[in-house]
Amino acid sequence: MEGPIAVSVGVVGAGSMGGSIARGLIASGMLAPERLLAADHEAARRDELAALGARVFPDERALAAEAPDVVVLAVKPQVLPGVMASCAGSLAGRLVISIAAGVPIATIEAALPGARVVRAMPNLPVQVRSGATAIAAGSQATGADVELARSIFSALGAAVVMREDQLDASGAVVGTAPAFFSLFVDTLTRAGVRAGLPAQACRELLETTMRGCAEQLLAEGVHPRAYMERVTSPGGTTVAALRELEPLLAAGSEEAVDAALARTRELAEG
Repeated sequence: MEGPIAVSVGVVGAGSMGGSIARGLIASGMLAPERLLAADHEAARRDELAALGARVFPDERALAAEAPDVVVLAVKPQVLPGVMASCAGSLAGRLVISIAAGVPIATIEAALPGARVVRAMPNLPVQVRSGATAIAAGSQATGADVELARSIFSALGAAVVMREDQLDASGAVVGTAPAFFSLFVDTLTRAGVRAGLPAQACRELLETTMRGCAEQLLAEGVHPRAYMERVTSPGGTTVAALRELEPLLAAGSEEAVDAALARTRELAEG
């Protein structure tokens, strides 16, 4: 883990993703609790973060008035325009990180004159500090801004800097991956039940296997294809199963990513 950052961070929106970012920054030691500011309309969400030592506010305008060094806009794309309009005057000259899917940097910069904008696309496992985040810099963001954004999200898992034109593709692949992985476990469980296995036992075994595979891949840095070969004996059951599954999974994955990208473009167009 990288060392703590000596800045204040305001998180606007303490829902599933924003709340996870806020809690993860404190839990990882990346940010001292008193340096974390959070705004949300729901009192229960504010109370949860206040119990961790964060400073909480009922809305984005009150938070922005405190002039945190970094403001993370963790609200849905359809809510973002209103949030930006309400606090635009307080964000000039500040680093603003948006996690709203499909909203281009140019749109955010136009709504927040003078702000130094970075877009980030995290996925749900940031909740357990094992997420994956793609980051892209706006026209006014400095190298130090990008590094600070990377440090913030590195406390929550892996963070990679890329071009904005690659960001939506990352969202369509990495952002949706937790749902894909969950779907695979669910469908494989149902296949196991069809083959005669008890549902709960099958799911438990599959979930443990998925966790073990991920930990081993990360620990060893082995390529997934090479990892597959370890359990694929010539003429065995695994190779027979893969012969059926791989073409279907490859085609389905491509179609799913294409659908996610199409929906991203629809969101960007409003």
